[in-house]
Amino acid sequence: RHSKSQECLTSVVEPFVIRLDSRLYSKVYSIPMEPFKMLKIGELASLAGVSRDTLRFYEKHGLIIPNQRTESGYRLYSNVDVERISFIVSAKEVGFTLNEIHQLLELEVTKDKKSCQDVKEFVDNKITIVNQRLLEIEKIKHSLQTLSDACCGGDEPATQCTILGALNEQAR
Repeated sequence: RHSKSQECLTSVVEPFVIRLDSRLYSKVYSIPMEPFKMLKIGELASLAGVSRDTLRFYEKHGLIIPNQRTESGYRLYSNVDVERISFIVSAKEVGFTLNEIHQLLELEVTKDKKSCQDVKEFVDNKITIVNQRLLEIEKIKHSLQTLSDACCGGDEPATQCTILGALNEQAR
């Protein structure tokens, strides 16, 4: 049996359903046999543990793409999108940006053509960026500490505040 929707070709091979998903950056999914159910945005949000607004945000930035829309305009997603959203959330939790998540998704869906070294290099590059940011944050902390140490913190009017004075001098 074969059924064809707007974006997805489903083929049944006992006991698996194999979905060939033609959306950008997709892959072949093989899962235990279950009816192919399309999910509205609320159902997907509930299953993925995120808000509808988050899903719309991900869609706006190209991280997810609805399989299709109903005649009345409802977005329809598949169970595969639950896994994709879980991947996105996990990547966000460890500090990847949206652009980096796009790149990670490309690595994930082409992992049969990539090596662990490719993925490791990607993560190692992120570590380098994080270390650079930590150095910048340490410099900011030091500058703030210097400003704080120079201020008496007393009850005098703020017109005499050394912090405000130093910031005004630096602005000139």
